[in-house]
Amino acid sequence: MTTEDFEREAERLRPMLVAVAVRTLGDARYAEDAAQDALAKLWAMHADLRLPVAALARAVVRNLCIDSMRRRRSTFTSQYIERGEAAEEESNEDAFTQVMRVVDTLPAAWQVVIRLRHIDGMSTADIARLTGASEDAVRKQLSRARMAIRKHYLDNLGNE
Repeated sequence: MTTEDFEREAERLRPMLVAVAVRTLGDARYAEDAAQDALAKLWAMHADLRLPVAALARAVVRNLCIDSMRRRRSTFTSQYIERGEAAEEESNEDAFTQVMRVVDTLPAAWQVVIRLRHIDGMSTADIARLTGASEDAVRKQLSRARMAIRKHYLDNLGNE
């Protein structure tokens, strides 16, 4: 793709990229940056690109948005812990304790996958290797365990 072709395509794609970024991030402030970053990534490979590039551009901006959200979440978490907000920390601890009580009532296999995934942060592939189950079986167990936890909370909301 020539420089002129890329410039025309970038101008045409920019509004769509911003819209995708706004939908993904939920915040227009970061959407422009994400669209610009996506165009910069596409520019780096413009010599190898062929028209149309809209689908690739959407995938690039969506992945950049997801990366951005992950970075902001981990930054927020580390800042939150550093500030040591005692009251909020206690309420989060209470919520965690409540969830763990529900997890303790689940079948053993579900408890294992929930703890490995959400507490230890392991991937489904790693959990499958560790437990000797297939990745599909691990995903199914995670889904069923999450549904059981959700059902418990929805049932208990009406009782309070």
